Amino acid sequence: QVQLVDSGGGLVQAGGSLRLSCVASGSIFSVNGMGWYRQASGKQRELVATITSGGRTNYADSVKGRFIISRDNAKNAVYLQMNSLKPEDTSVYYCNADILASGSSYWGHYWGQGTQVTVSS
Repeated sequence: QVQLVDSGGGLVQAGGSLRLSCVASGSIFSVNGMGWYRQASGKQRELVATITSGGRTNYADSVKGRFIISRDNAKNAVYLQMNSLKPEDTSVYYCNADILASGSSYWGHYWGQGTQVTVSS
């Protein structure tokens, strides 16, 4: 069974940095796009950053210049380096990936379980 596990969240002071990791595992044939979303308390889940299999990235305006998304295709992993963190970045962060499971004819959009990031003011 295909799974995504994200990790690396924690408590950090404003202006600090944190690095999130996400690894896909299971019977994977291919991984296409990967990304990170976040959902703050009482708000809708929003896009943070995405990265294609070829390495093209895009970011939400609120994190441009502060966050960097990267991936390691050999490990089926995606990372989010978060710098200059602000209290408004406090959210549960979820990784996602478009994955074709081995033996399947259908691509699926998979999600990690979420990791809490709290930025103190």
